[in-house]
Amino acid sequence: MRKSSATDTRQRAPFSDASLASLLSALANEDRLCLLRALVRAGPTGLPAGALAEALSASPSRTSFHLAALAEHGIVRSERKARQVIYRVDFPLIGAMIDYFVEDCCAGDDALKACCATCC
Repeated sequence: MRKSSATDTRQRAPFSDASLASLLSALANEDRLCLLRALVRAGPTGLPAGALAEALSASPSRTSFHLAALAEHGIVRSERKARQVIYRVDFPLIGAMIDYFVEDCCAGDDALKACCATCC
Protein backbone atom coordinates (compact mmCIF):
# COMPACT_ATOMS: atom_id res chain seq x y z
CA MET A 1 0.00 0.00 0.00
CA ARG A 2 1.27 3.47 -0.88
CA LYS A 3 2.19 5.52 2.16
CA SER A 4 1.15 9.17 2.44
CA SER A 5 3.66 11.80 3.34
CA ALA A 6 3.45 15.45 4.25
CA THR A 7 4.46 16.35 0.69
CA ASP A 8 1.96 13.99 -0.92
CA THR A 9 -1.13 15.97 -1.95
CA ARG A 10 -2.75 13.07 -3.77
CA GLN A 11 -6.10 12.10 -2.29
CA ARG A 12 -7.09 8.48 -2.16
CA ALA A 13 -10.38 7.73 -3.83
CA PRO A 14 -12.16 4.70 -2.43
CA PHE A 15 -12.77 2.81 -5.64
CA SER A 16 -15.06 -0.14 -5.86
CA ASP A 17 -14.59 -2.35 -8.88
CA ALA A 18 -17.84 -0.93 -10.30
CA SER A 19 -16.81 2.71 -9.86
CA LEU A 20 -13.40 2.11 -11.42
CA ALA A 21 -15.02 0.23 -14.30
CA SER A 22 -17.24 3.25 -14.89
CA LEU A 23 -14.23 5.58 -14.98
CA LEU A 24 -12.38 3.28 -17.33
CA SER A 25 -15.41 3.06 -19.63
CA ALA A 26 -15.25 6.83 -20.02
CA LEU A 27 -11.63 6.45 -21.13
CA ALA A 28 -12.33 3.54 -23.47
CA ASN A 29 -12.39 5.79 -26.51
CA GLU A 30 -9.47 6.90 -28.68
CA ASP A 31 -10.64 10.53 -28.85
CA ARG A 32 -11.08 10.76 -25.07
CA LEU A 33 -7.63 9.29 -24.49
CA CYS A 34 -6.20 11.87 -26.89
CA LEU A 35 -7.94 14.66 -24.96
CA LEU A 36 -6.74 13.29 -21.62
CA ARG A 37 -3.15 13.06 -22.84
CA ALA A 38 -3.27 16.64 -24.15
CA LEU A 39 -4.62 17.85 -20.81
CA VAL A 40 -2.06 15.87 -18.81
CA ARG A 41 0.73 17.41 -20.92
CA ALA A 42 -0.76 20.88 -20.32
CA GLY A 43 -0.53 20.37 -16.57
CA PRO A 44 -2.61 22.20 -13.98
CA THR A 45 -3.13 25.27 -16.19
CA GLY A 46 -5.26 23.20 -18.57
CA LEU A 47 -6.26 24.08 -22.11
CA PRO A 48 -9.11 25.97 -23.72
CA ALA A 49 -11.72 23.96 -25.61
CA GLY A 50 -10.53 25.35 -28.95
CA ALA A 51 -6.98 24.11 -28.41
CA LEU A 52 -8.35 20.71 -27.46
CA ALA A 53 -10.41 20.58 -30.66
CA GLU A 54 -7.21 21.31 -32.61
CA ALA A 55 -5.31 18.61 -30.71
CA LEU A 56 -8.07 16.16 -31.57
CA SER A 57 -8.39 17.45 -35.17
CA ALA A 58 -12.12 17.46 -34.57
CA SER A 59 -15.04 19.84 -34.74
CA PRO A 60 -15.91 21.82 -31.61
CA SER A 61 -19.16 19.86 -31.19
CA ARG A 62 -17.39 16.49 -31.38
CA THR A 63 -14.76 17.68 -28.91
CA SER A 64 -17.45 19.00 -26.56
CA PHE A 65 -19.23 15.65 -26.69
CA HIS A 66 -16.10 13.83 -25.53
CA LEU A 67 -15.18 16.45 -22.94
CA ALA A 68 -18.70 16.20 -21.50
CA ALA A 69 -18.27 12.44 -21.09
CA LEU A 70 -14.97 12.93 -19.28
CA ALA A 71 -16.46 15.69 -17.11
CA GLU A 72 -19.48 13.55 -16.24
CA HIS A 73 -17.13 11.03 -14.67
CA GLY A 74 -15.08 13.73 -12.91
CA ILE A 75 -11.94 13.03 -14.95
CA VAL A 76 -11.79 16.61 -16.20
CA ARG A 77 -13.14 19.86 -14.81
CA SER A 78 -14.02 23.03 -16.65
CA GLU A 79 -13.88 26.69 -15.77
CA ARG A 80 -15.20 29.61 -17.78
CA LYS A 81 -12.68 32.44 -18.20
CA ALA A 82 -14.19 35.33 -20.13
CA ARG A 83 -15.18 33.82 -23.47
CA GLN A 84 -13.19 30.61 -23.12
CA VAL A 85 -13.83 27.36 -21.30
CA ILE A 86 -10.64 25.97 -19.78
CA TYR A 87 -10.46 22.23 -19.12
CA ARG A 88 -8.17 20.61 -16.56
CA VAL A 89 -7.47 17.04 -15.52
CA ASP A 90 -8.41 16.02 -12.00
CA PHE A 91 -4.89 14.89 -11.17
CA PRO A 92 -5.74 13.51 -7.71
CA LEU A 93 -8.36 11.25 -9.31
CA ILE A 94 -5.96 10.03 -12.01
CA GLY A 95 -3.30 9.45 -9.34
CA ALA A 96 -5.76 7.46 -7.24
CA MET A 97 -6.64 5.34 -10.28
CA ILE A 98 -2.97 4.58 -10.88
CA ASP A 99 -2.48 3.79 -7.18
CA TYR A 100 -5.42 1.38 -7.37
CA PHE A 101 -3.67 -0.58 -10.11
CA VAL A 102 -0.18 -0.66 -8.63
CA GLU A 103 -1.19 -1.18 -4.99
CA ASP A 104 -1.08 -4.93 -5.39
CA CYS A 105 1.35 -4.85 -8.28
CA CYS A 106 3.08 -8.11 -8.99
CA ALA A 107 1.71 -9.76 -5.82
CA GLY A 108 4.34 -8.01 -3.69
CA ASP A 109 7.24 -9.78 -5.39
CA ASP A 110 10.18 -7.35 -5.48
CA ALA A 111 11.69 -8.99 -8.55
CA LEU A 112 8.44 -8.57 -10.46
CA LYS A 113 7.90 -5.01 -9.18
CA ALA A 114 10.96 -3.95 -11.17
CA CYS A 115 8.57 -3.59 -14.11
CA CYS A 116 7.19 -0.45 -12.42
CA ALA A 117 10.53 1.01 -11.37
CA THR A 118 10.94 3.07 -14.52
CA CYS A 119 7.54 4.73 -14.38
CA CYS A 120 6.67 5.06 -10.69
